[in-house]
Amino acid sequence: MARLNSVIGVLEEGKHAFAAFVSPEPAAALEFATSDYDGVVFEAEHKPWDATTLRDSLQYLLNRRRIHDAGTLAAAPTPLVRVPVNGAEHGQWHAKQALDLGAYGIVWPHISRVEEARNAVAACRYPRMPGENRFEPAGLRGDAPTAAARYWGVSNQDYYAKADVWPLAPDGEILVVIQIEDQLGIHNLPAILEQVPGIGLILIGEGDLSQELGVPRQLDHPLMIQARDRIVKICHEHDVIVGHPHVTATNAAQVIDQGYRFLMSAPVQTHPGLDLGRTLTGRS
Repeated sequence: MARLNSVIGVLEEGKHAFAAFVSPEPAAALEFATSDYDGVVFEAEHKPWDATTLRDSLQYLLNRRRIHDAGTLAAAPTPLVRVPVNGAEHGQWHAKQALDLGAYGIVWPHISRVEEARNAVAACRYPRMPGENRFEPAGLRGDAPTAAARYWGVSNQDYYAKADVWPLAPDGEILVVIQIEDQLGIHNLPAILEQVPGIGLILIGEGDLSQELGVPRQLDHPLMIQARDRIVKICHEHDVIVGHPHVTATNAAQVIDQGYRFLMSAPVQTHPGLDLGRTLTGRS
């Protein structure tokens, strides 16, 4: 059966998944609705959190023609949401609202400790009886599936069956992404991956990590290269997918060669008419 979460589907096949950060606004969502990205991450960490606008953005991302032509309910691209709270804040309600609106996964910023990672996974799961398989981490998500089930195009009961975290639940369609953004997170990453099942992938937080290392946004600085390499090595040792947040035409081949499989690239806007006009009129 075809995946509803296109990002999980691609990763499950051993391929590379492509995504981008998107402002949680309908106009921005509409621009990505016909893109070739596997997923988009609605950015609510550094953008205002507005659940109503996020709901509308999710709707504008849907393209009925693409769904019809594909012959599947799979979202293209699949919407994920980066929530505002850092791991240490142990937030749950932003994730609950995003999932209840229909998001297929949550990106958790600034995860540094095992208990923070456990909270991130638990917040994306419904509670399960102790006797059931995949009980840990025990779910903390509240029950309000109607809007999400409608968005996914399934019944409430089918949504319950599919709304679990992958790969902890092999048939789960919810992706939990945790960001490692400081040295404490790197130090604790082996324990996080060993003790917290249900993490779909690790995404490096280069901005905050570079700030802590004293080389803000100097992404090619030796300290940054060393920190990234440590994260990639740990993820590969634990057979966990690792993502790169700043893939460009310049570094794409290197990033792929280094073993990243979740590749985030920012869309580029060009203005050829403006550029040519400024050149012809001597204003370039």
